[in-house]
Amino acid sequence: MNTIAKALSSKTRLEMMRILSRSKEPLHITGLARKLGISVPVAARHVEVLEEAGLVTRRRCGRTHILEASSERLLEFMDGLCERLEVEVDEGCSLLDVLKLTSAVEVRRERDGALLVSLDGEKGYYIYEVNGSLPAKPLDLYLIREDSVVKLKQLLPVARKEISVKVRRSRKGSIRAGRESRVDGA
Repeated sequence: MNTIAKALSSKTRLEMMRILSRSKEPLHITGLARKLGISVPVAARHVEVLEEAGLVTRRRCGRTHILEASSERLLEFMDGLCERLEVEVDEGCSLLDVLKLTSAVEVRRERDGALLVSLDGEKGYYIYEVNGSLPAKPLDLYLIREDSVVKLKQLLPVARKEISVKVRRSRKGSIRAGRESRVDGA
């Protein structure tokens, strides 16, 4: 775990990981260096650190080095940082009751059941896994029947795409892009 923390302690390496993880295709080390505005030898040294940590894989095709991010290793690292607790409950206790024993929770009541919207003061949306599976029941309806491992995962708003939309002004009732458009936005 120390090698990953060291690898991610550099802004340049963090930016490399961002670029590589969002790239639809593997990148050449020269292309990565160009995107970062650094020399190829400097990029190569940073890539070595990421490679040693298992965050990047490198394939050599002759003199060309092709890089890809290994997001699984990063997720394993992040998973290792989570708080681990143990609690004993009676059979048939709801998962929501378990959470109330271990954490400060805030739920929003929905028609189908309770939705976790804050955990220990961290607002957001959460999903849960029980023994590695995603149950289809809400927290208050999921009953614990056996020894289990429950993982709470916060859904983070990670931007994957940004679209700048430019609005063309048109006459009322004209048709654009297969839909009727109106000036009032309706």
